[in-house]
Amino acid sequence: MRKARILLLDAAPGELMARELDRLLGHGLEITLNLRRVTDRAGTRETWGDRVEFTDFDTFDEAALTAATVRGGEGYDALKSRAGVPLRARFLAAATDPALARPLRVIGRAGAGFDHVELPAAARHGVTVTHTPGSNAGAVAEFALAQLLALTRDLPAHNATAHRGVWRSPAAPAAQLSELTLGIVGLGRTGSALAGRAAALGMDVQGLSRQHRTGTPARPVRSLTALLTTSDVVSLHLPLTAETRGMIGRAELAAMRPGSILLNTARGGIVDEQALADALRDPGHPLAAAAVDTFAHEHAAFASPLSGLPNALLTPHVAGMTRSAMSTAALHCADHVAALLGGRPEGVPVVTA
Repeated sequence: MRKARILLLDAAPGELMARELDRLLGHGLEITLNLRRVTDRAGTRETWGDRVEFTDFDTFDEAALTAATVRGGEGYDALKSRAGVPLRARFLAAATDPALARPLRVIGRAGAGFDHVELPAAARHGVTVTHTPGSNAGAVAEFALAQLLALTRDLPAHNATAHRGVWRSPAAPAAQLSELTLGIVGLGRTGSALAGRAAALGMDVQGLSRQHRTGTPARPVRSLTALLTTSDVVSLHLPLTAETRGMIGRAELAAMRPGSILLNTARGGIVDEQALADALRDPGHPLAAAAVDTFAHEHAAFASPLSGLPNALLTPHVAGMTRSAMSTAALHCADHVAALLGGRPEGVPVVTA
C-alpha cells in the first residue's frame, strides 16, 4: 500500500519544524516541504534531504500554487497550511482533478481559522477540511490583554516621545483596569480565556455570544449595541463568516462609549477598516484608539488605511504566535490529517460549509 503524500505550504517556524516533520513522518506520510518561508534553507536540505522532498514557490500566487500542486500529474493527498493561504474554487478544482495520480482529499490548517478555504467548493470536490480550534486561545487572549494594557496606558506614545528625548507626562491620569469595563464579542475558547484573565486583573467583563459558555466571568449582554455603548474596551473574538463580515462599521463605531478602545485579533473582514481609520482621524469621534492584528489584506498584499495613524496600534497577525500555541497547532494538525487520510475521522475537528 502506497504512502499518502502531503505538501507543507508553510512549515512550523524555527525549531518547531523538526517536531512537525518528525510527527508527519511518524504517521507514515511522504512529505514535500515548501522552502519559501524557511529561514535556513541550506541547513534544512542538508538535515532532511534524505527523508523529505522540497519545493520553493510563493503560496499566495495562485498560479504558482496550482502549478506546484499538480506538477507532473502527480498531485497530493493532503495540503497543510498555517498562514491562511487562500484555497479557492479554481485551485480546488485543479487539485482534485481525477486525472491526477493523487487528487487532493484533505486540507489541514494549523490554527483555528478556516476562512481561507472556499468551503462550498471543497465540499463539492470531496475535500475534507480540518483545523485546530483552541490551539492558540491562550496566546491570543494574552496578546489582546497586552493590546489593552498598551493602549489604556498610552505606551506607544510614551515610548515614541521618550526615544526622541522628550519627557512627556500624561495630560490626565490614566484609568486603572479595575475602573474599566471590557466587552468581549464572541465567548468561544479565546474570548473566554480573555474574560478569565481580565477578570483576574479586576476588570468588569461582559460578553456577547450566541451561546453563553458556562464558567466564564463575563456577564451576558443582550445585543451588540448594548455591549458597545457600555464598554470602555471592546475586543473581537469571532470567526469571519457571512454573518460577521462587516459587523463593525460606521454605525457601530459611532455607538461606542466616548474615549473607548477597539481590539481586533480575530479577522480583518469583521471590521470596516476605512470606517475605523476615519473614526480614528476624527478628534470628535467617541473611539479614542484601536489595536489591530488582522487585516482584510495581509502578507505581500498588505495595505490598510490604518497605516500611519498614531492612535492605531498595528501588528502583523502575530497574536497566536507563541512556542506553545504553534507547537500544539502543528502537531495536532499533523495528527488530524493523518487520521483523515487513514480513514479514522472519529474525534477529528472537521469544518463544513
